[in-house]
Amino acid sequence: MNDLDFSGKIVVVTGGGAGIGRAIAEAFARRGATLAVAEIDPARCDDTAQALGETALVKCCDVTRRTDVDAFIGEVGERFGGIDVLVNNVGDFLGVIKPFEFCEDEELDRLYQCNLNSIFMVTRAAIPLLRARGEGGSILAISSIEAFRGIPNCVAYSAFKHAITGFVRSLALELAPAGIRVNAIAPETTETAQVRPSELIAGEHQEHTRRWIPLGRFGQPEDAAGCALFLASALSGWVTGTSINLDGGALAAAGWYRDPNDLWTNVPVVTGNGFNF
Repeated sequence: MNDLDFSGKIVVVTGGGAGIGRAIAEAFARRGATLAVAEIDPARCDDTAQALGETALVKCCDVTRRTDVDAFIGEVGERFGGIDVLVNNVGDFLGVIKPFEFCEDEELDRLYQCNLNSIFMVTRAAIPLLRARGEGGSILAISSIEAFRGIPNCVAYSAFKHAITGFVRSLALELAPAGIRVNAIAPETTETAQVRPSELIAGEHQEHTRRWIPLGRFGQPEDAAGCALFLASALSGWVTGTSINLDGGALAAAGWYRDPNDLWTNVPVVTGNGFNF
């Protein structure tokens, strides 16, 4: 028996059109799963639908909107009758990088909707479909390493990621009697279109990556996909209410530093603060 064979399983991925979400969707598809993907960008929807094939459901929708969530999960139910794995992948700092005292209400609300309430809405809508499939269901949330450390100038983003930790722990207890497990994956900086450390970090400083990431590189979307496969499979059948720190050892080794100009950086100070600005 192949513990990573997902044939006959229905896997739902939000934000599955690019980056980590796309890598997760494709990883499950390669192992036989039938995919249902929510993606906000129309061009990414078309590309994802073509990549996953006609058995997949790819819906262009915004999971921060209740009507879109209900329509998407409703279509999943009508077409597949249940859900085996739910991957809440949507999340973004939305370019809000500033001291907390200068954040606007609208910015804080957008961060909340994207990073936490979308998970609340999708998960609540999906639980009946997970229950419908019986024991063995798995709910995953893509969090961030910022759920386990402070990050100056991204206070609200970090707070919502910290909240995901409490969410998976508490929901895991509620759903354990139904045999549904709930976990999170907390990646360190991962090379995607959303965040590109290979471009942000000055070329002359790239060689110093090993100084703050013990395994010597930034993450790749496939790293998160591997964790998702594990947490959704029988290999992790006794794992629930926890988060995997997907960080190359960074959390174990490093923290935040101030550069010579008294600005915060989590990049080793060589000259300046290590960035290209």
